Amino acid sequence: MKFGVFDHLDAGTVPLGQLYENRLQLIEAYDRSGIYGYHLAEHHSTPLGLAASPGIFLSAIAQRTKTIKFGPLVYLLPFYHPIRLIEEVAMLDQMSGGRFQLGVGRGVSPFETSFYGLDFQETQGIYHEAFQLLMKGLTSEELTFEGKHYTFKDVPMLLRPVQKPHPPLWYGLNLPQNAAWPAANDVNVVIIGLRPVIKDCVDAYLAERKKLGKTGAVPHIGISKHVVVADTDQEAMRLARRAYLGWRESFIWLFKRFNSQPRIIGVLPPTFDELMAIGNGVAGSPTTVRNWIADEVAATGINYFCPWLAFGDLTVAESLRSLELFSREVMPAFD
Repeated sequence: MKFGVFDHLDAGTVPLGQLYENRLQLIEAYDRSGIYGYHLAEHHSTPLGLAASPGIFLSAIAQRTKTIKFGPLVYLLPFYHPIRLIEEVAMLDQMSGGRFQLGVGRGVSPFETSFYGLDFQETQGIYHEAFQLLMKGLTSEELTFEGKHYTFKDVPMLLRPVQKPHPPLWYGLNLPQNAAWPAANDVNVVIIGLRPVIKDCVDAYLAERKKLGKTGAVPHIGISKHVVVADTDQEAMRLARRAYLGWRESFIWLFKRFNSQPRIIGVLPPTFDELMAIGNGVAGSPTTVRNWIADEVAATGINYFCPWLAFGDLTVAESLRSLELFSREVMPAFD
């Protein structure tokens, strides 16, 4: 059982430059605390995600940490020129000494997609071609490709990653019917959802591996939840209730502008009390959080827990205390 951290890098209550610096200080603490991986979302034109160019922020992480693995969860492949992204991935893996983790995806927001001049109905096809190009470019000395959306001929691939054949792949999973591809290709996954869906996704992932006769180490099969740890249940709930309100407002902000709702709004109710009631987050003392995670592991079969530890208006001091308790009194129970 390993532990990571998922981060939207959503808007807080401090100026933007200070928000970036605060988060980098927190990631340095993740590194010292034995957190396995830091996973950064990519969003555009929304306060939900202010790392609109994740590679820039990740390059700072490469320089300010020593052991933690890190990467996007996920790069929105249709939003990038493939050669530009191939080169960026190679640079980040080199700059970090081989710690980069390569999350890939299509993008789920039709509004963000439209801002980039893309037709949401076409991005699935663009994503599949871009992924093929990314894998080919990271493993070839020369790139030639002819598809519906991209064509390249004899492009030299001079930038190469440290990790061979390429950095480990990560994918966001929320439906069991989508588990076959990551399972077949040894792709690590992080699932956002409630216990029954998580269990179905894990079962589908493992069943596909069994069907294919895969007997090696199982990739990371993780989940992400809002988590706040404090010295008492009461203090943790006080912090979580306050911070979650701001995070959720950022989550729905762009959709409200278009009189719409996110598809997964049902699992992210208006208050943290309601979130806890449906089992989609936890705030409490180390004992409360430890027991909650143990129940989640037993019920779903996950081997990776990747919570939000910083969100909304949580201060650096509050997040650092939550991390301290989490790493010292929660994580060791799962060694």
